[in-house]
Amino acid sequence: MVIEAGAREKLSFAVIDAIAHKHNVELGAIIPVLQEIQEAYGYVPPVAIQRVAENTGVPASELFGIVTFYAQFRLQPLGKNLIKVCHGTACHLSGAERISQTIEQVVGAKEGETSQDGLFTVERVACLGCCSLAPCIMVNGKVHGRLTPEAIGKLVSQVKEKEKVVLSGEVG
Repeated sequence: MVIEAGAREKLSFAVIDAIAHKHNVELGAIIPVLQEIQEAYGYVPPVAIQRVAENTGVPASELFGIVTFYAQFRLQPLGKNLIKVCHGTACHLSGAERISQTIEQVVGAKEGETSQDGLFTVERVACLGCCSLAPCIMVNGKVHGRLTPEAIGKLVSQVKEKEKVVLSGEVG
């Protein structure tokens, strides 16, 4: 059975069932089951939690507790572009909060959220290891440092322009 999980994805109970049964539905295998579901879908859809509960006998509330406890799991799909905002000591002292507030205003998503248009997911991280570039962020794996609120607007505009080019099929 295939069900609609949202505007962008379809979930297959067969895939979820296969993942659960591959791990012999043992209690100790719950985290690997959830990890594999996230790998398959990019997040752990609530309907998958219910289906795993049916397959394993582990209450959905317990599965939900696991997914919300561990930072590795997501209950919503990531946006097309992942912004990680560093809040390590150097970045914090250099204005990480202002950077976070600006990102929220520019992309329309707070830390831990995805923008309505699905273009951006914003995550707060403890440290990116680029203290000499503070304050810094990472966008799709690329570090941007010595940022100002004004630089955030320009950076987000560049990412949006690249998205337009990809959608229009142009090569740049």
